[in-house]
Amino acid sequence: MEVKPDVKVRVIITGATGMVGEGVMHQCLLHPQVEAVLVINRKQGDVKHPKLKEIIHQDFSDLTAIEDELTGYNACFFCLGVSSVGMNAEDYYRLTYTLTLNVGETLSRLNKDMTFCYVSGKGTDSTETGRSMWARVKGKTENDLMKLPFKQVFAFRPGFIKAIKGLKHTHKYYKYIGWLYPVLRIFFPSTACTLQEVGLAMVHSVTRGYAKPILEVKDIIALARN
Repeated sequence: MEVKPDVKVRVIITGATGMVGEGVMHQCLLHPQVEAVLVINRKQGDVKHPKLKEIIHQDFSDLTAIEDELTGYNACFFCLGVSSVGMNAEDYYRLTYTLTLNVGETLSRLNKDMTFCYVSGKGTDSTETGRSMWARVKGKTENDLMKLPFKQVFAFRPGFIKAIKGLKHTHKYYKYIGWLYPVLRIFFPSTACTLQEVGLAMVHSVTRGYAKPILEVKDIIALARN
């Protein structure tokens, strides 16, 4: 990987009011090579920072009203997502595949030099033929994002993610299961990474690139460190 210290990252982040998106935004605001962060939220966030701009927009299936504000960026870190638990297949497909591809199609048209990082999930089915509904939908989403005319597309497949202490949108159950992280990291290192590593790996994907379009846990950790 070639390090490009002169590359400045101008990034659009979705899902910043969720745990992963908030953590990725936090890392971007701290990183010296990130010069501008635009978050698109459905509800008002509570973070103020000189690098940060926020747009409130309810309908991610139609970005027409805000298109003029989405140009001039070279990265998108797409952290918006829903759980398939308790959701029917039609709604999950609409909120996972259709919504994500609409954002991807819009941004690839407006920013030809953009790197698009999509938070997928460990166990995603790239063949789109497996038994698990969510894994097939995620796999189709990854595959079709990679067909869009971006500079680069990376699918991030984190497993267990250690939260960043002090952030506001960490899932409440993490205070009960956080003890699992050091155990997993020692005995099952391919299953767990930190939220800091996810954020850093995304920034580094823009400034350094990576040899593989699909990043499993070990790839996320390697890219974060390098």
